[in-house]
Amino acid sequence: MTTPRRIRATRHSRPTERPVPLWAERVAHAIPLLMLPVCLWRLPFAFGYTMGWDIDAPPMPPLWIGIPYVFGLSCLSELAAFLCFGLVRGWGEVLPGWVPFLGGRRLRPFDVLVPASLVALGANCLLVDWVVTFFGIAGAHAPRAANGWWRLLAETVSGLFVLWGPLLTALIWAYRARRCR
Repeated sequence: MTTPRRIRATRHSRPTERPVPLWAERVAHAIPLLMLPVCLWRLPFAFGYTMGWDIDAPPMPPLWIGIPYVFGLSCLSELAAFLCFGLVRGWGEVLPGWVPFLGGRRLRPFDVLVPASLVALGANCLLVDWVVTFFGIAGAHAPRAANGWWRLLAETVSGLFVLWGPLLTALIWAYRARRCR
């Protein structure tokens, strides 16, 4: 029997077969919020503003290429973050009815765990890259910042973004524990 809180929380979607741990629910809500700062920080790059970095690179692409690329990347990042809710919602177990040809079909855990694990693998690779660059392991160095405040801002928003990998991995384990009993 579900509690009234569970019914209110899933009023607009199908409830999950087994209860979702509260920590997993909170992690799913935290992921889009942790990714938002880097998505917003990235937007000025579309207009050629380097956000305080001394970049010795080729000139920025023309605005008609840079703007859609950077805005698209930010939107795709947030979309990926919102898809993490599928690991704690009913639509991660049964496809919604509005999905063409497949709506209402029950998803096997394998159908969700494989793509989610591949995304988590990529996200954890970003974490490893960030750690290697941040700590200067193997001689890797981040670009020089104009001052310490710009560097702190970049490292903070990037550090929040790379938390996505470990948090997604934790959600995957919770989903697996819930669905594969």
